[in-house]
Amino acid sequence: MRLLSQTINELITNGEKILRDAGVEDHKIDAEALLAFVTGFDKKTLFLNRVCEVSDEQYASWIALLNRRASGEPLQYIIGEQFFMGHRFSVSPSVLIPRPETEILADKAIKYISENDVKNALDLCTGSGALAISIAKACPRVKITASDISEKALSVAKQNAKDLDVSDQVDYVESDLFSALSKEVFDLIITNPPYIKTDDLAGLSREIREYEPLSALDGGADGLDFYRRIAMKARAFMSAGACLMTEIGADQANSIASIFTDAGFTAIEIIKDYNDLDRLLILF
Repeated sequence: MRLLSQTINELITNGEKILRDAGVEDHKIDAEALLAFVTGFDKKTLFLNRVCEVSDEQYASWIALLNRRASGEPLQYIIGEQFFMGHRFSVSPSVLIPRPETEILADKAIKYISENDVKNALDLCTGSGALAISIAKACPRVKITASDISEKALSVAKQNAKDLDVSDQVDYVESDLFSALSKEVFDLIITNPPYIKTDDLAGLSREIREYEPLSALDGGADGLDFYRRIAMKARAFMSAGACLMTEIGADQANSIASIFTDAGFTAIEIIKDYNDLDRLLILF
């Protein structure tokens, strides 16, 4: 139990310092988010109640969560959620945390589906299901098959589909890329596969290296293993004129384009992200 009562404003100030001293970059945002989580307040309500005190139980919970964040555990895993494309997704250490730059892939896929007669799509390495589900929400007439090698990841994705009311649009398949899929062909394939070089994993931030599933990041010695495997098999699962969209690492565009060119893809467009870095390949 606390010896002295503290207001929400004082707790946030103290929490900021604890996280800042621990090297957490977004110390202010995270301190507020954790306190909002334990109080059940949204950000606006938290601000309006800054002079109020929290209960002893809320204080104890907040301190415990604050210590987890100070140790490096990502905020999204602590509170169990991440927003993507305006939707709230449940996340756990079984799945990668959806990143803002991946919304570029979702946006391009939604635009392509809306402008073309896309009846069905395939999402390889679906993870939390953020891509497939966001596309399903925006395009209610498209049917999506989402595959992942991880049974635990698929469990998270299925729950997200249920929570966001698209279970009837998205079918989930436990599969190592195409291996367990039927011979159905798709009008669009989207994927955000592992693309970090194995030797580079040790240099990732503590939050990623120690908490996110490395199997969803490790792309092999040169980071390109999954692109080779996808390029080798993709054509057999694509309808005539179908499109393939894939997220890539910032320095991989030319190498990956060559892989797909060698596999028979002819039209390739490179899309940059918000930092003007290569982030997406669109292939036909």
